[in-house]
Amino acid sequence: MIIIGITGPTGAGKTTALREVERLGGTVIDCDQVYHEMLEHDQGLQNKLEELFGPLRGKDGAIDRKKLGSMVFGDPEKLEQLNAIAQTATVERVRQLLEEYRSKGRTLVAIDAISLLESPLAQLCEATIAVIAPPEVRVARIMAREGISEDYAWSRVRAQKPEEYFRGHCGHVLVNDCASAEEFSVRAKALLQTILQQTTKEV
Repeated sequence: MIIIGITGPTGAGKTTALREVERLGGTVIDCDQVYHEMLEHDQGLQNKLEELFGPLRGKDGAIDRKKLGSMVFGDPEKLEQLNAIAQTATVERVRQLLEEYRSKGRTLVAIDAISLLESPLAQLCEATIAVIAPPEVRVARIMAREGISEDYAWSRVRAQKPEEYFRGHCGHVLVNDCASAEEFSVRAKALLQTILQQTTKEV
């Protein structure tokens, strides 16, 4: 089974690249989605968060994400504690999912994680891809996608790690300066096929 890690800043086009993984017959693990599902259903994670931050459950029994967010927002120490717990739980669950997919005979899995490079998951990947795009393009995409103001979109973009960080730490770089999503899909597919050919030869 070939594992590819896909990362990059928000608004760069990771979703389009991940769609090409699926078109090639691969499976995508979205780490954000994994964590949010665990917040809803994982009793152990819920208990650990409440031990640290106090009562957090909503009426449905799941963790109230807004309440948790308001507690850690503006408190670097609490945010660091939350990130450490979230990463440990997510990494453990992703490892379980990888084993499940391996036992089912899956041949290609992509891990989608904005913090991939800072987590142990990077070590599990045969290849890592940074999806990047010019900042002004990312701002326009975030505004269109989320209906937020230009100022807020720029603050989101500036708060993330710079392009150089992703370029410097990933084995492959996928630049999304394309005029259309279709054009970028073609570029993403070509890179993925090249990686799969190289990885298959090495194996």
